[in-house]
Amino acid sequence: MKMINNVPAVIRLHQSDNVGVAARPVPKEYPIDDAQHLTEENIDAGHKVALLPIAKGQAIVKYGQVIGLASRDIAVGEHVHTHNVGMLERDTSLKSFKPASRTVVTRAERTFDGFHRANGQVGTRNYIGILSTVNCSATVSKVVAEQLNATHEFEALGFDGVVPVTHGTGCAMNTESEGFAFLERVLTGYAVNPNFAFVLIVGLGCETNQVKQLVEKHGLSDSSRIYYFNIQGAGGTRASIELASNKIREMAREHAHAQRQPAPLSHLSVALQCGGSDGYSGITANPALGHAADLIVQHGGSVILSETPEIYGAEHLLINRAIDAEVARKLLERIAWWKHYTQINGAQLNNNPSPGNKAGGLTTILEKSLGAVAKSGSSSLNDVIEYAEPLRVPGFNFMDSPGYDPVSVTGQIASGATVVCFTTGRGSVSGFKPAPCLKLATNTAMYDSMQEDMDVNCGHVVDGTATVQEVGERIFERIIAIASGEPSASERLGYGNNEFVPWMVGAVT
Repeated sequence: MKMINNVPAVIRLHQSDNVGVAARPVPKEYPIDDAQHLTEENIDAGHKVALLPIAKGQAIVKYGQVIGLASRDIAVGEHVHTHNVGMLERDTSLKSFKPASRTVVTRAERTFDGFHRANGQVGTRNYIGILSTVNCSATVSKVVAEQLNATHEFEALGFDGVVPVTHGTGCAMNTESEGFAFLERVLTGYAVNPNFAFVLIVGLGCETNQVKQLVEKHGLSDSSRIYYFNIQGAGGTRASIELASNKIREMAREHAHAQRQPAPLSHLSVALQCGGSDGYSGITANPALGHAADLIVQHGGSVILSETPEIYGAEHLLINRAIDAEVARKLLERIAWWKHYTQINGAQLNNNPSPGNKAGGLTTILEKSLGAVAKSGSSSLNDVIEYAEPLRVPGFNFMDSPGYDPVSVTGQIASGATVVCFTTGRGSVSGFKPAPCLKLATNTAMYDSMQEDMDVNCGHVVDGTATVQEVGERIFERIIAIASGEPSASERLGYGNNEFVPWMVGAVT
């Protein structure tokens, strides 16, 4: 069988797999194994090819896990994808549950240079935030940020800039609904995220999401770093812009010239995210990020996996890592909620793989989820939290969220994440102020074509020039460097002002 850099054209990921993954585009009648079986058609890079005869109804196995059922007989060398694979429902329960041993901190030698806050938190950036409680105050917030950033006066005071945190909701909502609770939690989480030196919260005055109620209900009472007002009470748009600008200048002088100082990695919280996944995601970038995540946990830090629809079908792997039955039960409860939620909205969880995912070689949500879970490494699952809830337990946590990247990352940052690691195979472009975002490319071809958007090329794994562990070490080092102030690719390109997207659940009236 032909090989390049000692890497076969088709990779068998586990000895029990009956499909392999094309390491590069494979033409028709190309040998796929030592027995000289040939491909029956062209196979795109990242797509699957049958390594054994697979009968109709038989399990399709990749990563040593079932990813679906053959919807018809499949011959050796055939392309295996949506045209001949059907969905399989897993039966997950806690009948034979055994708690996992909690991963302990075994290393403490590494530090990052961060901004130490008065409450003991440590930020990786030193932004000033302007939070809108409602869409009606978004314009004022954006204008103030744009005008102040244009002066460059805050850079001279040691700040990374002024960030407008705006959104399209905040009114005509049921205050007892989940969606309203999510919005309150998200705004509260951003207000206390240590990547903000201080924040200004701007309301309109008559909206459902009242700014004074938000501040009082969620304990945002630290006047040294939180100030709020309503546009109606300030006297309108121009008066509000002037008030906000003057107050930010005043607070900036009080918080000026903060210096980065060393901090242990126990003060680091990393969001684990993926978008634009492809057939390489579960082979290169996701397991490499998982190795880096394990290193963060071993140093006492925290990592947050999310996107509940994208662990569906792989939840058994996370349950096996839960430290107790309560943590496992909470995870299954979130899966059950999502099954009900998609059903009442006329959908199903297997609708999740996007057209881009499928074009990249992913066939079912089971396959996508098995690769997605690899981002979390192998550490014990210490807690399961709801959307935008603050982290309570260090180590590996799971946060419930949709699979839509901006919504999911918004919740992770609200939960306390100060760095985002984002794997992508198709080439996602985004940033998430106030947290720096590292982009991890799953394949070399995409990395080469989009180098200005990418931070690490994980395609070296499938190219045969580096191991998963070696790439994971590189990611770990990049996390520390970027947490210490080096700009990420998305920061250099100016991303981050448009990706604040709270999860909207419930009726708008």
